[in-house]
Order: sequence, then structure tokens, then C-alpha cells
Amino acid sequence: MKPTELAPAFFIAVAVILIFSKGVSWLLGKAGQPPVVSEMLAGVLLGPSLLGLLLPDVEHWLFPAPLLPVLYVVGQIGLVLFMFQAGYSFAGHRPTRLAGTAGAVSIAGVSAPLALGALLVFCTDGLAPVRKEGTSVAITAAFVGVALAITAFPMLARIITERGIDGTRHGSLSLAAGAIDDMAAWIMLAVVLAVSSGKPGGAIITVGGAILFIAVLWLGGRRAANTLMNNDRIGDRGRLLGLVALLFVVAWYTDEIGLYAVFGAFAAGVVMPHNERTDKVVDTLTPIASIVFLPLFFTFSGLRTEFGLLSDPAVLLFAVACVVLAIAGKFGACWAAARVRGEPNVVALRVGALMNARGLMQLIALNVGLEAGIVGPALFTVLVLVALVTTIMTTPLLTWIDRRETKSVDSASVQHRDIDHSPVAP
Repeated sequence: MKPTELAPAFFIAVAVILIFSKGVSWLLGKAGQPPVVSEMLAGVLLGPSLLGLLLPDVEHWLFPAPLLPVLYVVGQIGLVLFMFQAGYSFAGHRPTRLAGTAGAVSIAGVSAPLALGALLVFCTDGLAPVRKEGTSVAITAAFVGVALAITAFPMLARIITERGIDGTRHGSLSLAAGAIDDMAAWIMLAVVLAVSSGKPGGAIITVGGAILFIAVLWLGGRRAANTLMNNDRIGDRGRLLGLVALLFVVAWYTDEIGLYAVFGAFAAGVVMPHNERTDKVVDTLTPIASIVFLPLFFTFSGLRTEFGLLSDPAVLLFAVACVVLAIAGKFGACWAAARVRGEPNVVALRVGALMNARGLMQLIALNVGLEAGIVGPALFTVLVLVALVTTIMTTPLLTWIDRRETKSVDSASVQHRDIDHSPVAP
């Protein structure tokens, strides 16, 4: 397609994506689901799993093959902005007095799903056709384990804020543990990608480039960010322009060294100073990313998701096992760790429910793995299913826990009143 043909195709595709995503968001919003769940589901529905199955000609017309790279590039803009905001949120929720418990919950929430996911791949290799040809079982096992270990920290923070529990014990503990969890998972993913390249030169470039990037960002990045945000001679538009330019340069560099743009954007968010000026810039960028650009990323991911592959009994069984182990490894391990640290059962249950959501973060990791050539269509679809199930169940699970606690409190109150009003024995 010529550029003059791609432009109108892009405009109509974006219009359909945004309107459809908003419609799904409105419907699922009535069930208490956050917008990110609706956008994830909308992206899948617009792909071959539903639209391509029912109206393949319409899907091909809306999303012709030459348009997909354009959607990918524009979606990457949304990811860069989103991951910057995620890094900024991470830096604002560093564990303090909860460090010990948050660390224990995070270690359990990373190590258990990592081990269970890797073990599942090793045990089913050759039985379920999910490993991409040319990729070693060790790399596939490591990637699946890391994917299951990820927590959707930005979505977790959003749910906690929307439910007004950011000042509670379980809210603060989940934020602290989720921040540590995500940082560890992204570092592990970077290691897996570096090792999977199979080329010592490429791995050296990635590791060396990452070390250089961290050093420059830590030593000079903080100073540059402080100058950009705190210099009175730079206006709001100048700060916005400077930040976007900085993000794109960082994204370019981390892409070039094989670390991928999302890592650079996240790191840039971590080193930004926390003040009103930065908050204002972030508040300006976040709606653009979440309303316009991120739905394009979800749709691009949805076009790669083929739930028809689950018709293979072996793949379906692997998917079911993956979902079960993902929940047991994250929800179960985080609950158990919180209990071992002396947290009440209701606090531990809520922490487990919040930490269990994978959401957009896992979807980002899957796309990175797909682009790196270590994830095939079947495994991609299976892990998208894991992301959807674990994310969708978060809000209903929290509501159930709240109702369970309310009933327990009411029952205890009734028993207490009955005891108080019971006749006294002579």
C-alpha cells in the first residue's frame, strides 16, 4: 500500500479501535472492571479470535497487513509514555516501614510462579506444541516463568486508588510489594532476552549497554531531569517537549542495545523528581497514552492472539495448567508469605488478590518476547489468556473478600449482642 492509501486506512482503523474499546469499557465498567481489562478484551475481540472468525473480510479490510507495522509503531509511543508513568509511580511508592513484609511477599510472588511456570514447560515439553521451533526448552521455560511472575503494578496502583484503599495496610503493602516485584521481573526478562540471543557479541552489547545506560541515567539523568523540571526559565510547554524528547532518545538507545524501549522509559520515570511540575507533565501525558495510543497496542496484540489455537486439546490443557499455576504461584504464594509475616488473613487475602493481576505488563512482556523471536503464536495465546483471566478476576475477588469480611463482622456483632442480652444465671 502507498502512503496515500495507508493514511485513510490508519484513520478508519484507529476510529474503530477507539470507539469499540470505549463501548466495551462502558459495558464492563458496569461490572466494576477497570478500563485496562476492557481494552485488553477489545483488542482480542477485534483480532482473529472473534472478528476474524465471524467476518474475516471485514478484519482484513480494517487491518490490512501493511497497516500492522504502523499500528505497532504508534502503539509503541503509547507504551513508552505508559511505562514512563509506571516508573514514576514506582519511585513514588518505595517501601518504607513495610519493607520487610513487602520484600517477603515480593520474593514469594516472584519465585513461586517463576519456578512453577518453568517446571510446567519442562514437564510438558514435547506433549504440548507451545515451544517455538529453534528456541531451547530452557529459554521457553525461563520466559514463561518470568511472564507468570510479573505483576501489573500500574493497574494495581490504579485499582487501589479507585477503591480508596491506598492508606490501608493491605493497600500500602501491595503497592510496595508490587513495585519490587515488577522491577525484579523486568530485570529477569532482560536477562532472558540477552541469553536467548545466542550470540555472545549481542549479549555483551546488551549487558554492557545496560550498565552504561544505568550509570549515565543515575549520574547524569537525575541532574538533567531536575534541571528540566525545576528550572524557572523553562515553561510548561518546554518541560513537556523536553521530557518527550528525552523519552524518545532513551527509547531509541535501549531498543538499539536490545533492551527494548519499555525498559528505558520505565527507568526514565524512576529518576524523575517528584514535585508538582512533574506531576503536571505526567498528568498531561497519561490521558493521551491511555485514551489514544494504548488501545492501538492492545489491538495490535489482539491481532496476534488466536484463541482458535486452543482447539488443540494439548494446548488447551497447557493453558488451563498455566492459569491454575499462575494463580497458585502468585495469589497463593503472596497470601502465604503475608501470613508467615504475621498479617491477618483478610489482609493477606487482599494482598494476594491484588498481586495476582498481570494485566498490561504481561502483555508488554509477551510482545517483547514475540518480537525477540522466542515466543510463538500458541504460547502467545496461552499467556494472553493468563493475563486476561488473572486481571478480570481481581475486582470480583476483592469484592468477595470485602463481603466476606463484612458478614464476619456482622455475625460477630450479633453474637456479641446475644451474649450481652442473655439472662444471667442465678
